[in-house]
Amino acid sequence: MSAPEPPDSSFARAKWHGRSWEDAAAAFKTNVAAGLSASEAALRLSRDGRNELIDRGAKSGWRILWEQFTASMMMILVAAAVLSALVGDLKDAAAIGAVVTLNALLGFAQEHRAEKAMAALKRLGAPLARVRRDGKATRLAAPQLVAGDVLLLEAGASIAADARLFQAAALKVLEAPLTGEPEAVLKETEAAAESSALPERRCMVYRGTLVAHGRGEGIVVATGMRTELGRIAALMQSAGGEATPLQRRLDVLGNRLAAAALALVAVVFAMGMARGEPLRELFLTAVSLAAAAVPEGLPAVVTIALAIGARRMLARNVLIRKLPAVETLGAVTVICSDKTGTLTEGRMRVSSVEGREASLLLAAALCNDATTTEGDPTEIALAVAAAERGWTRGALEKTFPRVGEAPFDSRRKRMTTVHAVGGSPGERPGWLAAGAAAGFTKGALDGVLERCSRQEVDGRLERLSPESRSAILETEARLASGGARVLALAARAYPRVPADLGPEALESDLVFVGLIGLSDPLRPQARAAVARCRAAGMRPVMITGDHPMTACAVARAAGIDAGSALTGPDLELLTAAELDAAVARTSVFARVAPEHKLKIVDALRRAGHVVAMTGDGVNDAPALKEADIGVAMGAGGTDVAKEAAAMVLLDDNFATIVAAVEEGRVIYDNIRRFVRYLLATNSAEIFVMLLAPLLGMPIPLLPLQILWINLVTDGPTSLTLAVEPASRGVMERPPRPPGESLLGAGLGVHAVWVGALITTVTLGTGYLYWSGGDPAWRSMLFTIMTFAQMGHVLAIRSETESLFSMGLRSNPWLSGAVAATIALQVATLYVPSLRRLLSTVPLHAHDLAAAAGLGCVVFLAVEVEKSLKRRALRREPA
Repeated sequence: MSAPEPPDSSFARAKWHGRSWEDAAAAFKTNVAAGLSASEAALRLSRDGRNELIDRGAKSGWRILWEQFTASMMMILVAAAVLSALVGDLKDAAAIGAVVTLNALLGFAQEHRAEKAMAALKRLGAPLARVRRDGKATRLAAPQLVAGDVLLLEAGASIAADARLFQAAALKVLEAPLTGEPEAVLKETEAAAESSALPERRCMVYRGTLVAHGRGEGIVVATGMRTELGRIAALMQSAGGEATPLQRRLDVLGNRLAAAALALVAVVFAMGMARGEPLRELFLTAVSLAAAAVPEGLPAVVTIALAIGARRMLARNVLIRKLPAVETLGAVTVICSDKTGTLTEGRMRVSSVEGREASLLLAAALCNDATTTEGDPTEIALAVAAAERGWTRGALEKTFPRVGEAPFDSRRKRMTTVHAVGGSPGERPGWLAAGAAAGFTKGALDGVLERCSRQEVDGRLERLSPESRSAILETEARLASGGARVLALAARAYPRVPADLGPEALESDLVFVGLIGLSDPLRPQARAAVARCRAAGMRPVMITGDHPMTACAVARAAGIDAGSALTGPDLELLTAAELDAAVARTSVFARVAPEHKLKIVDALRRAGHVVAMTGDGVNDAPALKEADIGVAMGAGGTDVAKEAAAMVLLDDNFATIVAAVEEGRVIYDNIRRFVRYLLATNSAEIFVMLLAPLLGMPIPLLPLQILWINLVTDGPTSLTLAVEPASRGVMERPPRPPGESLLGAGLGVHAVWVGALITTVTLGTGYLYWSGGDPAWRSMLFTIMTFAQMGHVLAIRSETESLFSMGLRSNPWLSGAVAATIALQVATLYVPSLRRLLSTVPLHAHDLAAAAGLGCVVFLAVEVEKSLKRRALRREPA
């Protein structure tokens, strides 16, 4: 046999679920009775490659490390370190270099962990596969499988490649890794519609899934990257990796400050040259001021703030894999949530019983192949309900031993078991006499009701009238509209064990017993969590592979808007503009494939949203990576989902997201506090240096004095802002606008007017002392600048709440840092060695008191600003 031509993309992506298995056998030149020959398999393996996933987008460790050092903020910090070294401040240069190295190593570690997502995908799949070759069944390593192989399936086997089934005997497959749904899917050999979604392709099995029951045989139609799992891997490689909102904001801020620093050097240098300043002193002053303008403390503060938040989140069952995710979650405007296992418990339960409970649960327990812990999830749920009624499988097998059965068939949509009836009657219906035989039938209502002629009402039998049939159908519709999966149960009494155990004989003249509704219950905390998310201004969206009716019912129960659901096939028919419009108004998406999830996330992001995606399956991984923040389930989630996500919920509880959102908002608030402080104080230094020459003054601050202020005030004091506790009402406000600058919401305006005020107080006082011939003028200016910055940092702990109501003890670290900074500044005036280093002179007691009082002016001015904000908020309507 010669190998078929290498498949082109259309052949590899052929919709085999919509074609007969004979077509597949012919296309791959496979003899299903004998399988491929060893030589033919070897030829195809050499041509098509091994059955494994290929990582096309992996980065080397050196490339990841290089990208950390070449980020814009890192380059600015490297420049600042060089400038510091040029002015002789080797300690500052070393400190900045340490910050650069630490941040680069942290970023390297985070991204290197993210690259493990593809490794997890590679590990997913069976290490061994059972196939038929040369007419014999054999086991071989999964990478050796080729297209056209005959794959042999049995209970417990992991499926190693995509295959078109040509034989299925009660074959059930757990496809949760691909579809997210916990219920095993019954397989068959009949072709499905070409447009059917993956959960509806019952004639196909896919790599990475598991055989739960029965046996089957299929023709391998796709291996490696051509499989559905491989397609997801390709989506992951093309998805995401984008900077988080915080990283984008920091990059913008860093670029602007870098440009400002270069402009500042040019201006100061030009002004000094015009005034005839000594070239060396002028150069040192210019580069010192430029170094002060660059926020070398910003990445350190951000990293510390994020790390503290990550540690607090771990105590709340949230594991942070990528530090920027701490802040990003606080900016989320839309949460795209999976249904099964995220909002629901991920296991089926009997939710309603329509009929005589004793008869229904007895039938459900006997017409059942599961125990309370093993088997199909639906049958487990029935067994659990029966056990709670006192009917355990062990006891039932003694009283009602099984003597025959007609297995489930997708055409009949039902199964039947036959039992000898012994023991005491107990609570079973009287018409099932002791010593006789009984048959029990379970299945879809349309498959069961058509075989029934009577019904049980209050323990007695009645004719099944047209009116009764209509009432039963209405009951089923009511249960289904509530999101339940509905099963019908029927029974029949025999005087003796029937000789004919075929389906036609057993499933006739049945007695309709009733309906049982099964559902995957909502997590107890889910509804409250959704309500809190909505109160915080976030829109919850459900994206699931389940049926639209079930999805809408669960969404309504959780409090998510569920007018109508859009399905994956619906999305395929929409243009880009129509998709954007549909996503804007739809909160429930059902029957979706991985590429549909990516489309939804992309559409939301195009609309300006910051998107969080929760999930636990392999099918969720591309969207988890593409979203602004991916949130994986830790207990029930796959390794692939965890590796692709930025954070993991250790308790799989949707409510835990609310706690993470709060922490994220606190972290961002603290980062803004530092930026507010940094820009106001540094702008004051810049204004003083630029305006002093215009007043005819000498250089107001010497190079080492500038670096001292920059090191002391931007160091320990600013770092303590990272541990500021949450402000009041942090979860009662909407998310910040996605496009808002880091300087938005009044921060830039605040920095300008506070910088101007510090400049006025500092430079004005210095000018008075200088013009009066006081030799301490520069020391006075130097001290007021430091004291004013300490007053400012105390005042900006909250944007609205007064420090007098907050108290100094609410952040003792900051209070201690302010006290230490003031003590160090005083030491520069009175400790001889520091005086010589910084060229200061001692201040008289009244001058030092005046400097302290002028520093308080800034504190009081910011407190007045906050008081005005509080009044404005009180005037706003609720």
